[in-house]
Amino acid sequence: MRGVSVIGTGLTKFGEHWSVGFRELITEAAVKSIEDANIEGKEIQAIFGGTMASGSFIGQEHIGALIADQLGMNPIPSIRMEAACASGSVALRSAYFAVASGMYDVVAVGGVEKMTDISTEEAATALGGAGDQEWELFLGATFPALYALLARRHMLEYGTTEEQMASVSVKNHANGVLNPYAQFQKEITIDEVMNSGYIASPLKLLDCSPITDGAASLILCASEKARKYTDLPIEIVGTGQASDTLALSNRANMTELNATKEAAKQAYSQAKVDSSKISLAEVHDCFSIAEILAIEDLGFFSKGQGGKASMDGRTALNSDISINTSGGLKACGHPVGATGIKQVCEVVWQLRNEAGKRQVEGAEYGLTHNVGGSGATAVVNILKRAD
Repeated sequence: MRGVSVIGTGLTKFGEHWSVGFRELITEAAVKSIEDANIEGKEIQAIFGGTMASGSFIGQEHIGALIADQLGMNPIPSIRMEAACASGSVALRSAYFAVASGMYDVVAVGGVEKMTDISTEEAATALGGAGDQEWELFLGATFPALYALLARRHMLEYGTTEEQMASVSVKNHANGVLNPYAQFQKEITIDEVMNSGYIASPLKLLDCSPITDGAASLILCASEKARKYTDLPIEIVGTGQASDTLALSNRANMTELNATKEAAKQAYSQAKVDSSKISLAEVHDCFSIAEILAIEDLGFFSKGQGGKASMDGRTALNSDISINTSGGLKACGHPVGATGIKQVCEVVWQLRNEAGKRQVEGAEYGLTHNVGGSGATAVVNILKRAD
């Protein structure tokens, strides 16, 4: 298969957009990515879009057609992909394979979600559909509760503390302050996290990612043609995806996400690198415990040491490994369908040396990790600067 590179990125500010709709978010991100790629819209041959629950959030389905129509790109094929919070990354993999196979040379891939037009309770129900509706959501298990179970087990087996989990949020807010696209641009302290009130013990309000509106877009091109458009193509050198049981109750182990480990194994193998080569990673921190699980399952720290590593500052900007330089889902925000694409935007900017005050020094390889539900889907991508 051919090499595939990112030649354009586009991102809206993440947050609560009361005066901007779903269509406007898509358009803003897409136009930015087209301009960044220095191409014309007519050169795009297909569109792959990720969105999780547009029917529940805004009453709109048939998103693929809507995107092509809104962008004036009919009649090219436009496809909507869904894999819960990993919808954007699944769309990216589909776009990647379409180019790698030789079917297309240039495609657009994006993610979008407009989540704030309904109540918090309605949003929680929509998001709950990413778990096992019959055996979890119907019985009252929200996603904070499910991740709280993972946290409790990790605390029991490895001695992870609530303060260690709080340190994840503190670090990600510190990075978010440096990111103009972030929903929250305010530093917080461990004490503030600890006093923010329990949502599902041991997880507190400031351990949880927010409800967010936003969109992100990428332009992918066959690597052999990428320098026609840019002097700084960023190549996707590894990609992996794996699945696990939908319900936590069927998992063999609740202190790791097996889908993450398997997806990472695939991506590392394709990229011909191991975790030691990764300078920065955007990981799926929907809750603070999720980042701790991720940095262990991705091989950055041994199992049970993620909490201590976070507390000791080993995941801070320009430390052992820079984790969630964008602010992560916690501070940058989590418009679920857009998150996987936003992660890639951040890594591309880092590898281009365009990340400003949050720049990771000497970054060569970057990784993205995006999870659907409580780990039933996981996608890992590895990117590097083109030679």
